[in-house]
Amino acid sequence: MRAVVNIGIGGSDLGPAMAYEALRDFADPGMAVRFVSNVDAADILWALRDLDPEETLVIVSSKTFTTLETLTNARTAREWLVGGIGDPDAVRHHFVAVSTNAAAVAEFGIDTANMVGFWDWVGGRYSVDSAIGLSLMIAIGPERFGELLAGFRAIDEHFRDAPVERNMPVLMGLLGIWYTDFLGAETDAVLPYAQRLARFPAYLQQLDMESNGKQVHLDGPRVDVPDRAGRLGRAGDERPARLLPAHPPGHDAWSRATSSGSAARSRTGSASTTTCSSRTCIAQAEALAFGQDGRGGRAPRAWRRTPVRSATFEGNRPSNDLWPERLTPRVLGKLVALYEHRVFTQGTIWGINSFDQWGVELGKALALAVIPQLQAAEEPPLRHDSSTNALIRRYRALRRGDS
Repeated sequence: MRAVVNIGIGGSDLGPAMAYEALRDFADPGMAVRFVSNVDAADILWALRDLDPEETLVIVSSKTFTTLETLTNARTAREWLVGGIGDPDAVRHHFVAVSTNAAAVAEFGIDTANMVGFWDWVGGRYSVDSAIGLSLMIAIGPERFGELLAGFRAIDEHFRDAPVERNMPVLMGLLGIWYTDFLGAETDAVLPYAQRLARFPAYLQQLDMESNGKQVHLDGPRVDVPDRAGRLGRAGDERPARLLPAHPPGHDAWSRATSSGSAARSRTGSASTTTCSSRTCIAQAEALAFGQDGRGGRAPRAWRRTPVRSATFEGNRPSNDLWPERLTPRVLGKLVALYEHRVFTQGTIWGINSFDQWGVELGKALALAVIPQLQAAEEPPLRHDSSTNALIRRYRALRRGDS
């Protein structure tokens, strides 16, 4: 086996893909690892473009094994594999399922002996350390994957045992509530200065907003306070400091997951690149905290000669910096667990369930009703709202080639 293709969506894609990118320095350099989630065929065709079917393992990650996007991509991969090898039985030897639905796995054609199960209560956005991480474990090896799990466990035990005043997830959760509910912060950004963590903000976006972006409390009343700040983020060095003044005062709660060179420091990085990245991180923290008035003081020297009043911003934006010495599997496990427990802390205080996802389930149910209407040979009767009906008719017109 020289290639692994992980097919999933949501947490079954974001988690393994984020972790693999973060830990690529620990992965087998001779193995290609690809992640497919977009139902646009371009995604999977690009992932398969240069792989040899004889040397490829396809992992289909779907708890229910009914997710439309995942199964559509899995069928494309099956056609590619069978066509390349010339034997329909090849699916039994080149496909693995990570699922809880053995009947659907068998119906697809995957041998249930090649099905890896997990508990059905594990939500996708919390699943990277479960069997959903199979592609990651193959890439970095069981020993390194065990170190990742050890990192999760360390924070789990810290969250359980540490007193509140020294409990990192609790403190992070309380600070987030303070800035969101009491100081009116509307956005929260995670800016990794370790390039390997570039996918971490997208992972946290789903974790945070899908878990705590709820409209009602557990006992039914509507949530009457902001239950989370909008999650933003990208690699820290890709976000120019000059953009900071564009954010209105009181509307930023920045936190940064920073790693001073991370694992790359001991493998591919240098003292100069580490210093440069750290310098940028520290400088942005100072700018966020104290701001500038555009007329002098903290403004650049040239601005003091020609004041730029529009460059004024007040500062007073909080930031949290995390500085692990290296980005290792254990450190990544700690980092992910830290934010998971932060989300749980906030959900508990707000009185909402951070683990359900009724909005996601509604979208899946509605999608199943729409599919036959999109694919019907004759114009189907449409009983949705006017906007949905118009979109279905537009799609059908495009399929027919109508302008």
